[in-house]
Amino acid sequence: MPYYLKDKYISLLTDFGFKRVFGTEPNKAILIDFLNTLLPEYHCIQDLTFKNTEKLGKTRIDRKAIFDIYCQAENGDRFIVEIQKAKQNFFKERSVYYSTFPIQEQAVQGNEWNFNLSAVYTVGILDFIFDDHKDDDTIVHIVQLKNQNCEVFYDKLKFIYIQLPKFKKTIDQLETHLDKWLFILKNLASLTDPPPESLQETAFNELFEVAAIANFSRTEEASYHNSLKYYRDMNNVVDTARQEGIEQGRREERSKMLLRLLPRTVGELSDDLQNQINQLSIVKLDELTECFLDFTDLQDLINWLRNNQD
Repeated sequence: MPYYLKDKYISLLTDFGFKRVFGTEPNKAILIDFLNTLLPEYHCIQDLTFKNTEKLGKTRIDRKAIFDIYCQAENGDRFIVEIQKAKQNFFKERSVYYSTFPIQEQAVQGNEWNFNLSAVYTVGILDFIFDDHKDDDTIVHIVQLKNQNCEVFYDKLKFIYIQLPKFKKTIDQLETHLDKWLFILKNLASLTDPPPESLQETAFNELFEVAAIANFSRTEEASYHNSLKYYRDMNNVVDTARQEGIEQGRREERSKMLLRLLPRTVGELSDDLQNQINQLSIVKLDELTECFLDFTDLQDLINWLRNNQD
């Protein structure tokens, strides 16, 4: 096994890992078990077929949609299943747009069609939390069309969003089948062999077999490594942006505070002095905060800025 693949199992949060486990005909029992864990009992799937993941618009100028996984149950219900690794502008709008393709393809040419549609589900496995859900402990969000009285208007279109970062349970805290699925989605790559006894169920045993890196060909190992590298690089970008945002917020807050307090000690600040303070790093702003009360006049501030330029 190549040196870079030291884990026993693949990560399901990579494109390769996600599609290998959930997106192939021989492994469809795994996907069926996962979807049935999320669905109401009356929509329970017995069998499904995979469909073309690329959908083109009706006209040349219409945009196309490319799904991670697109499948159809034996009763006609459609399922879009996607992994989303980072926040994306208008992600909810994209979900709605994607859901229109499985709806439109059900249209029957001619005059006999009565517009009776099969259900369409969009399932999003998210490695992030929606901004408007940060204070909500709900992990699985189910969205559907309702009227002004919060009564279901149409029950054949549902959006199911799993916000994985909210799931914090350890292996000994798992209670339900959904708990176990969420744990595996988030932690598969960190599991050892054999898997914990509580996870040794039929559907999961098949998953562990499919996800074992030792069973990969060299080509599959290389493909997974590239997918894992992309996933880690994206995480680094997101983490860096988040940290930079925090630092930028701290810096702006500190500079605003100093611009408000300094005039009380040294007098009115010129535009040039204000610009110099605004350009200081957070470290220098912290240092200025600690010493500005010792200034006696404006010249003390000017001298300090002259000696402390970044």
